[in-house]
Amino acid sequence: MCKHILNAQVSIRAPCCQKWFDCPECHAEVSDHKLRKTNEMTFICKKCKKPFRKDMTAYEESDEYCPHCDNHYVIEAKIPQAVVGVEGEDARKDARMIKDERVKQDAYRSIFTDLDVSDRLG
Repeated sequence: MCKHILNAQVSIRAPCCQKWFDCPECHAEVSDHKLRKTNEMTFICKKCKKPFRKDMTAYEESDEYCPHCDNHYVIEAKIPQAVVGVEGEDARKDARMIKDERVKQDAYRSIFTDLDVSDRLG
C-alpha cells in the first residue's frame, strides 16, 4: 500500500532493479539509486493481480485501462493531506508546532501565580 498515492490502481516494475513499487517516491525511499527511465513499462493491476506491459512511445487513451479487467488505472491521484492546519513548516517535516490534545499538559503557569496578594488587600 502506497503512502504517497492513496488510490494507486497499479504497481510499476522498476526497470533499474526489477522490483515492484506503487510510485516513484516509494522507489526513492528504499533504493540507493535513481529510477531509470524506459519506454516500455511493466505494470501489475491491483484489481485482477495480472501483469501487463505498455509501450510509452505509442501510448493512447485506450491504454489507460487494464487489458485483463478494464480497470481504469490512470486516474487523478489522491494524496494525503495534513489534517491540522498550522502556519509554518510542513507538519510532516517538523511537528513541534502541533499540540497533541491527547497528552496531558502542565497546568497554566505564570510568574504571578506564586504571589500571595491577600495580605496586601487588607
